[in-house]
Amino acid sequence: MERHASTARRLPLWGFFAILVGYLAVLQLLAVLLTRDLDVQYAAPTTIAELWRGITVPVGASLLLIAAAITALRWWRPVLIEEHRVRSWVVVVPVVQFAAIVVATDYGGLADRGLGFTLLLLLSTLLVGFGEELMFRGIGVTVFRRNGFSEGKVALWSTVVFGLAHATNLVNTGFGALAQVLLAAVSGYFFYLLRRRGGGILLPAVVHGLWDFSLISGSVVPGETHFGVVASVLAIFVLAVVLVVRRHLIEVDRRAHAEAGPPV
Repeated sequence: MERHASTARRLPLWGFFAILVGYLAVLQLLAVLLTRDLDVQYAAPTTIAELWRGITVPVGASLLLIAAAITALRWWRPVLIEEHRVRSWVVVVPVVQFAAIVVATDYGGLADRGLGFTLLLLLSTLLVGFGEELMFRGIGVTVFRRNGFSEGKVALWSTVVFGLAHATNLVNTGFGALAQVLLAAVSGYFFYLLRRRGGGILLPAVVHGLWDFSLISGSVVPGETHFGVVASVLAIFVLAVVLVVRRHLIEVDRRAHAEAGPPV
């Protein structure tokens, strides 16, 4: 680990925000340029053309930018692998999220759009999951840690930044994006816990992608509203209450582990 740390580059906070601005600019500008001749609502594609222009290509390009930044920083190990684990009961977070995904997905709407559309939507939302997790729970968590933030502040600020980044959707949805900012911030904390419970970026990236897949599936048929979003909001509320009540039981008692000594 020391060898990896010695070869990694240092990134000041302003450098992180510069990468973040570049990431958001690529994402938003490409989406605007590619869909300028389409009448498409934010996160509600109804055709393959709307999907690849509005989500797949912009997200894919921003993901390449993130990968280039991680490579330049030589940060792949700390971005991908988590060594600060949390207690085992925190597995309730992905369990509830997976249950909400199953309930919230509009299977009828996806069937109406067809297999090709459904598979492209799944690919696109997984790209979103990996892109946003590498950016916020990958680079974001790593940069706050390496700039001396306590783990509590790492959780706080990586979550706040994730929420505020969604304010760029004001361009597409107007002031309706303010509610999305709040929900994204709360969900961002869940994804942060998934990173620490799962031992790396893979679990939060997959859950994040499937979560978005289930939400967008409810908007793929014009003029129809799917009840699934209620399950998603309810899951966020339930998890928020559980984590507030059990907030003092999230961290592993490292002092007790140290006093116990190595296993015999």
